[in-house]
Amino acid sequence: MLAPGRTAKFRLRRGGATVEGFAINHDGAIFAYVNQCPHAGNRLDGRAETLVTPDGRHLVCSVHGAVFAPETGVCVEGPCPGARLERLALARDGDGWLISWPT
Repeated sequence: MLAPGRTAKFRLRRGGATVEGFAINHDGAIFAYVNQCPHAGNRLDGRAETLVTPDGRHLVCSVHGAVFAPETGVCVEGPCPGARLERLALARDGDGWLISWPT
């Protein structure tokens, strides 16, 4: 189980490529996104070991400082206001989660 305020990274196959994603437990709800900033395409944690702001309220791009709402993936501050992280689909699977590309 992913503790509140914590993230976990994973890899998914997309076509012939492997893509890194992450999940976050935000206020008891789990959200998952591709680990890629919509501003320049780099990994959000490209220059840091964390994907969240120090207060744990938002996701953050360590390269450009863009700040994202964990519930929606929308950039709320920084160089790409209104841009969105690519969301992944989640489904409960017993004690875990199945993560996939949305259809």
